[in-house]
Amino acid sequence: MSQKVIISIKRLVPALIIGPASWLGPYIVMLGLFLPALLQELDAENKVAMLALFAATGSIISAISNMVAGALSDNTHSRFGKRAPWIVGGAFFFMLSMIGAAFSEGVAMLLVCWSIGQVALNFIVAPMVAWLDFAADEHKGKASSAYGGLGMALGNNGFNVIGAMFLGQFRLGFIIFGVITFIGVLLATLLVHEPSNLNEKEEAREEKQHYSFSMDSLRQVFPAWHIGRDYYLALIGKVFLGIGNFAITGYILYIMTDFLKLGDQTQSGIQLVNSIMFFIGVFMGFFAGPIADKFKILKLPVACSALFLALGALALYLFHDMTGVTIYAFCAGIGMGLWNSLDNYLNLQVIPDKDRVGFFLGIYNVGNSLPQAIGPVIAAAAIGIIGFSGVFVVSMVFALIASLCIFSIRSVTR
Repeated sequence: MSQKVIISIKRLVPALIIGPASWLGPYIVMLGLFLPALLQELDAENKVAMLALFAATGSIISAISNMVAGALSDNTHSRFGKRAPWIVGGAFFFMLSMIGAAFSEGVAMLLVCWSIGQVALNFIVAPMVAWLDFAADEHKGKASSAYGGLGMALGNNGFNVIGAMFLGQFRLGFIIFGVITFIGVLLATLLVHEPSNLNEKEEAREEKQHYSFSMDSLRQVFPAWHIGRDYYLALIGKVFLGIGNFAITGYILYIMTDFLKLGDQTQSGIQLVNSIMFFIGVFMGFFAGPIADKFKILKLPVACSALFLALGALALYLFHDMTGVTIYAFCAGIGMGLWNSLDNYLNLQVIPDKDRVGFFLGIYNVGNSLPQAIGPVIAAAAIGIIGFSGVFVVSMVFALIASLCIFSIRSVTR
């Protein structure tokens, strides 16, 4: 068996902050602001349905490409290691596809560019989450908090504050944020400086010679429920919470303009929400992990984080003004800050096969990409049935189910 790669936490932590922030931030800005704005320009009458179409297409592409990217990176041997070639390549092609989106003159061309971007994005995401396994066991909590708490907080909210400034120049925004992704991901990859794994090529060749496909081997890849129960519950919880979150964030522009009727206050409203959520998320990223380690609690804060998101959605449902927006920002900020800081750490504790951490982290990461696509689809259906209030009902219900899933995990008691 090849020797496990350990990367210094001093290099890994900044990379795990810069890396996810660099792909998630621009993507969230484009999905939540630039894409809806461009669709409104290209097809204003069908903008809600078109956004749902883009989301559904992205969902299918993300699910497939994430698994393919993870499998390819697991079996890659190069002087730059397993993950780096795919991560940098994905960032480069994502940048090119977003530049193409900026020059799209019709919905069809935009859909093609967006779809290529989804593939490229997952060739960043799937290998990058496996960087968590480069941390020594005693530092995995710090690595998880850096990736999920600080990196995801920067990505989810920090970039939207800047992105809102480009609402009047959203085509330029596609280009600028595509370039930001490439530069940030490249910097993070250089910080990690994954060592060569060319020495593993011969070992991998010998393993393939002894491998034969069977139903037993398939069951080993995806463990039965009684073996992987807690892992599957964590995965289901992640997907449901993500859907609850993106049901609102995916339509935040339309909520501000068509539902709350903020008009000229739309930009400031979006900046307020993301500023509050950003600072709370960063705070959680610094303190959630160390506090969880000190008091030996993990399941409880992760489960309660979903309840905070449900409370934030309830505020928007009850208060159709900036009061509701502010309460939502604080509650969702606490909820998503806690979740992003600790959910990867929780997943590390419930992985059914400790020898395949990278694989299971990659599958778990589908819980990031799928909700970003599925959430707006479900929200669009709710809008069509009962109006924009349906978005908040969807968010509450899915967040509550996510909380129940996490509370049902048995192997982590607190």
